[in-house]
Amino acid sequence: MELNNIIAQLPYSKPFLFVDELLQVDENGITGTYTYKEDLDFYEGHFKDNPVTPGVILTETMAQIGMVCLGIFLLKEKFNKDTVVAFTSADMQFLKAVYPNEKVTVTSQKLFFRFGKLKCDVVMKNEAGQEVCKGILSGMITTKL
Repeated sequence: MELNNIIAQLPYSKPFLFVDELLQVDENGITGTYTYKEDLDFYEGHFKDNPVTPGVILTETMAQIGMVCLGIFLLKEKFNKDTVVAFTSADMQFLKAVYPNEKVTVTSQKLFFRFGKLKCDVVMKNEAGQEVCKGILSGMITTKL
């Protein structure tokens, strides 16, 4: 499966799409990037006169790249319009702030994928190669009833 095809299948669109590029994917993991553009709405109020990317957005970026994109790859042709992706849990550590116009790289390693549940160890790094956050993310991939 081509990397651009995975992004095209994501169930998100702007302004809630946090995947720019996928660099690598295989049965065990995935790596991708995203740049937080300074014109994103949440920077207006988080924080006033000192914009910082909210932790929930960092977590969402990690989930979109590290779980959903990987899940699409793992499911292959079984992923379709009736597939539902649900985020179930996150155990996150936030280590450094991420500011407007910063590009981050997300790397995810599959811990397990069975019975429609995907669990991954995910790390986000800034362009200097420093970890900005990391965690264990889980989600369910199922079909509409």
